[in-house]
Amino acid sequence: MKENKAKKAVLFDFDGTIADTNQLIINSWQYTFRKVFGQNGDEKEIIKTFGEPLTTSMKNLFPGRNTDEMIAIYREYQYDNFDRDIDIFPGMRELIMKLKTSGYKTAIVTSRLKHTTLHGLELFGIRDYFDEVVTVEDCSEHKPMPGPALTALEKLDVKPEESIMVGDSKFDVICANRAGITSVLVDWAVAGEISTVDGADSDEGIAAYRISKPMELMEIIGK
Repeated sequence: MKENKAKKAVLFDFDGTIADTNQLIINSWQYTFRKVFGQNGDEKEIIKTFGEPLTTSMKNLFPGRNTDEMIAIYREYQYDNFDRDIDIFPGMRELIMKLKTSGYKTAIVTSRLKHTTLHGLELFGIRDYFDEVVTVEDCSEHKPMPGPALTALEKLDVKPEESIMVGDSKFDVICANRAGITSVLVDWAVAGEISTVDGADSDEGIAAYRISKPMELMEIIGK
């Protein structure tokens, strides 16, 4: 892979990129479906929502229902089972530590709430390795719009062309591409299989790089 030593910062998605939250998210949706309809929902339709803001997904999967009430049910499961149902992907802790010791700025850019994001980072022992954490509460725009990524770069005082954004879904890739950031799609998550995103051109969802192991990112940034 071509070296690019001009890079100064790396932005990471949280769910499906750093944290294996796939089962937690699926279980939370199924809990909500059972509470409302008395039976599980279509898992394929659930997986299609990975990477979206929760409010958007909830409106799509529970049309006509009170969105706030549906989200409360969903989060009821998450709060009770968060620590049990998540884990850090193998190699991610080592990558993040390597980036910091190599002098790169780092940030989280996620559609998750801030308190559960921070709790997850603390749980994995990596909170102190991130300079900034941008969540759904910190920006009026949400992925796949570029706002969250640009907010992180503003906080880091880094230009888009000096940055890389790593994520597991087309929402992350499109967000990065629209912001002018080099996009990297990981191969170890379910969401990467999503083929289209409403309102996006097909080429917007094409990542500049794909990696199958966390440490492959170091080859991309030239270390």
